[in-house]
Order: sequence, then C-alpha cells, then structure tokens
Amino acid sequence: MEQLLRVMNFNVSSDGVAAGTEQSLELPFGLDRPERLFSWAGATASWPMRTDPGGSRGLDDYFTRDFARNIGAEIMGRNKFGPQRGPWQDHEWRGWWGERPPFRTPVFVMTHHERPSITLSDTTFHFVGGDPAAVLAQAREAASGMDVRLGGGVTTIRQFLDAGLVDTLHVAVSPVELGSGLKLWDSPDDLLDRYHLDVVPSPNGVTHHLFWRR
Repeated sequence: MEQLLRVMNFNVSSDGVAAGTEQSLELPFGLDRPERLFSWAGATASWPMRTDPGGSRGLDDYFTRDFARNIGAEIMGRNKFGPQRGPWQDHEWRGWWGERPPFRTPVFVMTHHERPSITLSDTTFHFVGGDPAAVLAQAREAASGMDVRLGGGVTTIRQFLDAGLVDTLHVAVSPVELGSGLKLWDSPDDLLDRYHLDVVPSPNGVTHHLFWRR
C-alpha cells in the first residue's frame, strides 16, 4: 500500500494566514488570539490535549479523530517545535507540549542545526537536515508502512507543496481575516492545478477544504 504524505487539521484564516511573523515564547503562533483559528478542534470530544470530559461530536470531531489514523511518523519545521533560531542555545527546550506530546510517533524536525534526538513518553523527536524529499524518505522508513503526517508550520508545508510531495491536505478555514502574516495561499484555487477539492462547511462557521492529488 502506498505511504501517503498528509496535511491534517491545518488552520488558516479566510485570507489564508496560518501564523504571524514574530513568533516568541509568549506567542507560539506569532498571533494575538490564535485560538480564533483552531478553537473548532479544541472544542471537540477527540481533541488530544483535552483534560476534561465532554466536547462536541459530529463533523469537526471526525476530523480531530482522524488526526492519528494510520499515521506512523510526523514531519514538522523547526519553528513548530520551538521559538529558537540559529544554533541551539538551550537543549533543555523540549517542545511546546510538555512531557506527553500528542504525536505518539517518531517526529522529524527539519533544521539546519542538528542536535541529539529526545524522547518524551511515546514520542521521539529527531532533528534532521536535508531537503524535503530526503526528510520524507527518513520519515517513511520510520513509519513502518503507515502514512506520514506533515504537521507544519506554513513555511514547511509550502516547501513540500512546491516539491510536489504532498498527497492529501485537510485545511480548516476559519471565518476571520488576519490581514498579514505567513500565508498558505492567496486562495484555495491556487492548488487546483494539482489537486481535486471538496469544500465542507461546519455548523460552527469553519469550512473544511479537502484536497487530493489529480
């Protein structure tokens, strides 16, 4: 069975912005009130970071449950792992997610400055160099026949799109305009030369865009 590279539950504004340009420890997304983009997922019963019972069911919960289905590894950019730039100054930094990250697979963090792997609970972070195709080859080997999730951030996803490596994308578009920041696209139509698209509205106002290769 073919191993797919999948973008899942990726969040953008109605004008295509996924993150701000000034990331910091206080602003992991570089945005004021980033929950405006992903609160739909946090409200679901299957949100992996949920600490209390309850949460919504239905369409949004389906996408949140699907986050881990048949995923054997994740690829992310260094900016998703943390706010440091350049050579690592602080090896004590172990990601935003605490001692139990939600990934539960090997994670390949793309960086120009490699460092030793770290393991937290059932997630191991590997810090690797190389172009998108080389990193994807490592992730596929670690995934043991399952799919690979491309977790972001937006710059990393655009690199893999430009390299023609992404098989499917699920992008949740929130009904808010941010005006400036790092954009996934100017319009979803930007991808229609390479992908089919289904658009599924959610009752909470988020619109789910589902892309798969032509």
